[in-house]
Amino acid sequence: MKQKNRYGQYFTEPVMADFMVSLIRHPHDARILEPSCGKGVFLDKLADYGFGDVSAYEIDKSLSCAQPFVRYESFVSSPLSEKYDVVIGNPPYIRWKNLEKELKDELLTNSLWNRFFNSLCDYLFIFILKSIEQLNDGGELVFICSDYWMNTTHSQTLRNYMCQNGYFERIYHFKEAPLFEKVCASFVIFRYIKSAERKPAIELFSYNQRGKPTKEELTSGTCFTRQEIPQFAANRRWLFATEEVQRDLDAFENACIKEDNLFASELSRLGDVCDIGNGMVSGMDAAFKVRRDEEIQFNENERKCLINVLKAKNLNSYTYLSSDKYIYVPSDISEETFNKEYPHFASHFEPHRDGLSKRYSYGRDLPYWEFAFPRSKSLFERKCPKIFIPCKERISHKSYFRFCYSPEGFYPLQDVTGIVPKKECRETVEYVLAYLNLPCVFVWLKYNGIVKGEIVEFSESPIASIPYMRIDWKNERETSLHDNITWETKQYLQDKDERHREVINNLFNQLFYEKSKL
Repeated sequence: MKQKNRYGQYFTEPVMADFMVSLIRHPHDARILEPSCGKGVFLDKLADYGFGDVSAYEIDKSLSCAQPFVRYESFVSSPLSEKYDVVIGNPPYIRWKNLEKELKDELLTNSLWNRFFNSLCDYLFIFILKSIEQLNDGGELVFICSDYWMNTTHSQTLRNYMCQNGYFERIYHFKEAPLFEKVCASFVIFRYIKSAERKPAIELFSYNQRGKPTKEELTSGTCFTRQEIPQFAANRRWLFATEEVQRDLDAFENACIKEDNLFASELSRLGDVCDIGNGMVSGMDAAFKVRRDEEIQFNENERKCLINVLKAKNLNSYTYLSSDKYIYVPSDISEETFNKEYPHFASHFEPHRDGLSKRYSYGRDLPYWEFAFPRSKSLFERKCPKIFIPCKERISHKSYFRFCYSPEGFYPLQDVTGIVPKKECRETVEYVLAYLNLPCVFVWLKYNGIVKGEIVEFSESPIASIPYMRIDWKNERETSLHDNITWETKQYLQDKDERHREVINNLFNQLFYEKSKL
């Protein structure tokens, strides 16, 4: 494990290495490089396929490989003048903060690193870029790696470089398939061609099975769903979306352009009109949750210290299923005062005292009866309804998120993120709620949110970035549509009649049409 952390080593299984070698389109006399060969699994498979002109680097001298040509030195500092027809492998992934000093020092003296990257970038980036630099024109880069870098801000220079120096011929997207032992991440295998020419489309193969793929499934392609997506472009997000979906996303964003910034194309975002905060952390929910039969015994002081809370399991689209009451005692009281004024609470907590003492205390001297981290409690004390959403949503088998209406006086717990309209937000909370539950918002977040495999994350930043369609209050038609959406949403919250949601979606379609005429 220590070596893995030091060099970012996650060894490729033979089945996957065999599949990747089968993707090579160059003839058997091609000059091939493996820049981080590990124990030599790719080298063995290259030999099996008849490739004989192979070079390899490995920085970890403790790894043994049967091939005598392996150079046990850093690929990062190898000569750029060496050119290849194919580069294949599984490059290391280490965040800058986790790099060994010797690796950081090497990067800081590397001309490519200093030209394209900085200390916010990851070790993986130099392996991708330097491999392309050392390809001949028409050369192939076949790598397996996590897909996180295909959309992060800090990989922008790498993505732009790849767009300017070639194109992706095909991508295999494995999402959360367990390709590596004890690693939970979303992986891709890609075949990238270094070329001045560009193909208009990328073949995208999405893994559609559970568990590890077999050699037979990979060879036959039965474990993939194939579609074509447009080539990636510089200075834009890389979306695994068809041309039709991308057109719909563009239309959606165009409807959210700020009315006083039409030429600048600046989007209005949800963060412009709403404050967003993470839920409160008790540190041990079972200790703070109150049973219905207990509540009857509480004195007046204790009843005042009960709060309504919602967890992710309580939330549904628009409405919540149920709520719980938790104990929330004011801070800065002594244990003597607590026992005197909250005697039933003291009895309630007694069976949990040992577990409460072991909670993570966030650097505080934490009394056992206090929440570990109230976090955004003041935000949720605002006298208004709010919108709650689970911090993480799995979308493998559904096409909606659970943006849920929360009445005034309810608090989210740690697995929930809260959205609170600002005072300057003129649209009603019901309008915002209905808007966030639209199918187009789901699609936008699926492709533009923070997505890891099949899980979409809802922290403050990705929620704040959601394009938001403001109402032009000078436009009577838009104002009327807003009021009708608000009314239908209120009705749905009361009677749960799905016909209201159909009307809501139709009203928003009309609103999008009004915006498109501008």
